[in-house]
Amino acid sequence: MTLRHLIIALFAAPLMFAGTVHAQDLGQPAPEGGEVETVEEEQGGLSGSVTDESEWQDLGIAIPGFATDRDVSTTARGQSTAALGIELARVITADLKNNGLFKPTGPDALPRPDYPQITDPVWTTWSNRGAEMLVQGYVRGRSDGKLIVGCYLYDMALRGELARGGWIVQPADWRRAAHKCADLVYSRLSGEDPFLDSRIAYIAETGSKDNRTKRLAIMDSDGANHRFITLGGSTALTPRYSPDYKRLMYLSYVDGNPRIYIYDIGSGRQTLVTENTNPTFAPRWSPDGQWILYSMAVNGNTDIYRISAAGGPSVRLTDTPGIDIGGSYSPDGSKIVFESDRSGSQQIYVMNADGSGQRRLSFFGGRSATPEWSPRGDAIAFTHMGGNFRIAVMNTSGKNMRFLTDSWQDEAPTWAPNGRIVQFFRTIRNTGDTALYQVDLTGDNERRLPTPVNASDPAWGPILP
Repeated sequence: MTLRHLIIALFAAPLMFAGTVHAQDLGQPAPEGGEVETVEEEQGGLSGSVTDESEWQDLGIAIPGFATDRDVSTTARGQSTAALGIELARVITADLKNNGLFKPTGPDALPRPDYPQITDPVWTTWSNRGAEMLVQGYVRGRSDGKLIVGCYLYDMALRGELARGGWIVQPADWRRAAHKCADLVYSRLSGEDPFLDSRIAYIAETGSKDNRTKRLAIMDSDGANHRFITLGGSTALTPRYSPDYKRLMYLSYVDGNPRIYIYDIGSGRQTLVTENTNPTFAPRWSPDGQWILYSMAVNGNTDIYRISAAGGPSVRLTDTPGIDIGGSYSPDGSKIVFESDRSGSQQIYVMNADGSGQRRLSFFGGRSATPEWSPRGDAIAFTHMGGNFRIAVMNTSGKNMRFLTDSWQDEAPTWAPNGRIVQFFRTIRNTGDTALYQVDLTGDNERRLPTPVNASDPAWGPILP
């Protein structure tokens, strides 16, 4: 059963200026099987959109350790609900800090509220600490071993509740509950869609520059729960999560030629996308997971094709001399942005989903490659090559291009599920070392994502089901 199935709204949203929520809310028994309280969030937010060009706000948020009604053992981190409450608050603090919008203060620097105080904050405890917002929560152990995690967001000035949510999770999924809480706070305060409860696929690189081993790997959006998917016996490239997170599509040299495979995460079974001896590469899913775009080289010419995810014949979408590659669907599936050198250098083009109406978008000087359409549909991220390689975005008409990064070699952008953060990989000059980075659309909040080994080719999946 997925996390989503365990969530249900029990009450209408306590909107801004909502009345006091009494402590006895926590005493109500949680139904076995699964539903706990969550909230229908108010539309909008306190600080407007993070996409504007103004400075991001530094909103102070106090996040003390989560309380528990009674300390019971659990297989989750900390081995007990009391210890886990601290770990939950630490993950939420890191999530909110790393997006650059807020100034959270974590549990190690704060007093810890008692369980009855979670829905009835002692305001005087927090009023002198400079925080404008307060996130409190609890974790409870159930008789079946599962955990109930509750999350409450309070406005210190109004002394009122802004949002709340609750989730039942398996102990192994405790970090998902923390990400859900951070998403709730982020969305309520910024007015933007959530993005933290998601996963990233990438290529893990080890070995010398001239003898690189490249394995398929996955991890949480914050770099935790790293896991290798392939062993490295053959080179893997360009992974992409299916929209339901059940499959990973990627390029493999397992038989010596570049070919596209789909890896079923549940069974470990792999299938070839198309039975063809020609090299195939650069796979992408359609937004509904029903179609696969890929490129195929035939007699020195590379074009973009479409094939049903269930198999069947391929449909050729481009037919021009040169290399057409890297197709990426718009969120509604009606258009495809892609890279082509038909004009003599790599540039960005767009076409309708059936291949009609092909036209060039990029006229910025230099070369442009690896385009990816934003999940919100309002922008295209790509690699601009004009001396250095830099990550850039433009609108879907090819206008308003601007750089998000300024390094020696940044490439292969991929969007966060909410379309407000772009992840990419950076190659370090003279070493060949690679690492994953992300930057928001202002270009001001750039950070490196931790990975246990060198990393490249990131692909950010959607919000988890």
